[in-house]
Amino acid sequence: MKRRAAAWSATLALAIGVAGCAAPASSSGEWELSGDYFTHDPALVAGPSHDGDDWFVYSTGDGQVADGNIQVRRSDDGVHWEYAGEVWQEKPEWLTEAVPGVDNLWAPELYEHNGTWYLYYSASTFGSNDSLIGLATNSTLDPEDPAYEWVDQGEVIASAGENFNAIDPGIVEDADGTPWMSFGSFWGGLQLVELEWPSGLLADSDAEPVTIADRGTPPNAIEAPYLIERDGYYYLFVSKDFCCQGLESTYNMAVGRSTEIDGPYVDRDGVSMLDDGGTPLLASDGPRVGPGGQSVSGDLLAFHYYDEALDGASRLGLVPLNWEDGWPTARWE
Repeated sequence: MKRRAAAWSATLALAIGVAGCAAPASSSGEWELSGDYFTHDPALVAGPSHDGDDWFVYSTGDGQVADGNIQVRRSDDGVHWEYAGEVWQEKPEWLTEAVPGVDNLWAPELYEHNGTWYLYYSASTFGSNDSLIGLATNSTLDPEDPAYEWVDQGEVIASAGENFNAIDPGIVEDADGTPWMSFGSFWGGLQLVELEWPSGLLADSDAEPVTIADRGTPPNAIEAPYLIERDGYYYLFVSKDFCCQGLESTYNMAVGRSTEIDGPYVDRDGVSMLDDGGTPLLASDGPRVGPGGQSVSGDLLAFHYYDEALDGASRLGLVPLNWEDGWPTARWE
């Protein structure tokens, strides 16, 4: 089972109605969360989407905690969250040598294939494209499982000296079961590369990435590409504008689609994502500022935003995706 279960809507409805769970009462609008939900760039694996009971969010690390490694949170129901530790206590030595000055690791992605979990993550410094995407593998996501151990698999792709930025990975399989990784932030736009199983690494280390989205004008404020497949289309979710400025952030999410994994991606009006297209999905609303850094598990959209009620701290947002005429919609209320 992959983390993106296209037929998950019915399971979500069942999970919402389970007795004893403080789960949301509707299939639209932001879920009311409790516990430790203070995340950034969340990679969500919802319990029903992988035939399990536990929900997990892996997210950007804190440079003051466990050497900045990716953080782990778990939940029984997707509503009440608890902190469950970090992937490693120290970053791999090769990583700190490859990206001088790297502090915390960013924007993880989780994908399961044939019983192995693949954790992709970003290593960079803010405002630089001296970046790379690394990979680790495990047989479980649960830190309490005796088999839990993230095994370092090294570098997937780096961008020093290139006109792209190797951060914000997202994984999808095409109709033939071939894995692809979308990634990118600012610079030359959002990119796509082919991977291979079982390594999870590049299928061809010499292949040039394919650009799948671009705003066309500096500073090219687009990042965090995330692809899912549904009903014969590949949907490209992106974050536009500016993150990481607390209540001054202007982040917002948009989406396009294509019948081919490598594009062209267009929005609902037919505007190409290579020409600053993108159908708006979710934007700031009152005290909820700068939603973005998204992932999708089943039909549940996960993202972070900056909460006025928390003095601008970053937190997890969960909003069900509804589908109308072949397009996803998401609503705060």
